[in-house]
Amino acid sequence: MSTDTPVQKDEPNASAEQQSAPVQPVSEEPVAPVTETAATDTDAQPSPAPETETVTPPPAEPAPAKPSPVQEEKAAPAPKAAKVSKSPAPEAQPQHRFNKGQQDYLLPFVEDGTLILIGATTENPYFEVNSALISRSRIFELKPLETQDILELIQRAITDVERGMGTYDAVIEPDAARFLADAANGDARAALNAVELGVLTTDRSPDGKIHIDLAAAQECIQKRAVRYDKDGDSHYDTISAFIKSMRGSDPDAAVYYLARMIYAGEDIKFISRRIMICAAEDVGNADPQALTVAVSAAQAAERIGLPEAQIILSQAVTYVACAPKSNAACCAIQDAMEAVKTERAMPVPVHLQDRHYKGAGALGHGDGYLYAHDYPKHYVRQQYLPDGMEGRIFYRPSDNGYETQMKAHMEWLKN
Repeated sequence: MSTDTPVQKDEPNASAEQQSAPVQPVSEEPVAPVTETAATDTDAQPSPAPETETVTPPPAEPAPAKPSPVQEEKAAPAPKAAKVSKSPAPEAQPQHRFNKGQQDYLLPFVEDGTLILIGATTENPYFEVNSALISRSRIFELKPLETQDILELIQRAITDVERGMGTYDAVIEPDAARFLADAANGDARAALNAVELGVLTTDRSPDGKIHIDLAAAQECIQKRAVRYDKDGDSHYDTISAFIKSMRGSDPDAAVYYLARMIYAGEDIKFISRRIMICAAEDVGNADPQALTVAVSAAQAAERIGLPEAQIILSQAVTYVACAPKSNAACCAIQDAMEAVKTERAMPVPVHLQDRHYKGAGALGHGDGYLYAHDYPKHYVRQQYLPDGMEGRIFYRPSDNGYETQMKAHMEWLKN
């Protein structure tokens, strides 16, 4: 059944426009397509409504076919994010603001030289930057400025007309400048902010100048800022110095680092734990009371809270720092742990095994055990270590403090 049936000119009921519309032969120039509804059924079932056949006017120009999404994807060139520019572009950012995913994304571009990464951070890069970036970077540590350097910057800020506040005709007294330089703690920005605040808030003297004296400088810096980042190296450096000062029997240094931590807002529970550890590790049995003092101070400080808790912590710190020192207990457990980890674990001697459960006596557990209180000095010589470890020594009391008495007692006991 042909689908190319031409429109009949003498079709009954055809409209005047349809009858007057010229129809071109197929072999001649192309004409507008004829839209035929159900054209394949023309012979079998004539359409009762002639308006279903319409002649579409010829378009001015055929529109190009729109490519499919697949064709577009194939035709579109692949994005080249790594080739933004032909020459490497420096990238300066506060590095500690980048999370791990962002730093991982930068890694291939840094590795192939597309980017020259210049990262600046106020934190320790070994804490904040991925190890992969660290291994491909060169680290430069910028030290805090010396007091003399900050003094020079203060004077320059006061007198420089173009880049400073020289137009205000201000004068800063030497003791005020020294105070600001010292209070800045190596941070030039803090000193310059204080100078600016002093110049803008100080009234002029009768001579027409702005005089910044020590009182004005103290007003500009209400509180001295102590660098103490709880997750970075300043935190660990301070707590390390604190513990080593107690271990080294320097109560003055120990209480100073205690004050720095409290002033910076360190958790008193964290400080208390460090004191208790030091009392056990570095004082030990040379003064068994040190651990008792540390534990009591920790409980009291937590119950009372700051600011009074600083007095309790100071008492514990100075006691531990002044106490006789011994790490014999610490060394003993370390040696014993090493033996357990590296040597074969022999069974407990039979005479020391438990015989309280049913059937233990039938196995011979506990047979031959000597009860120490039945003997003179409440001591009896028998094997306690497993077989093969007889005579092994882990605890060696020192000659400090109470351990001298412990050592003498053990010698008396075994003779």
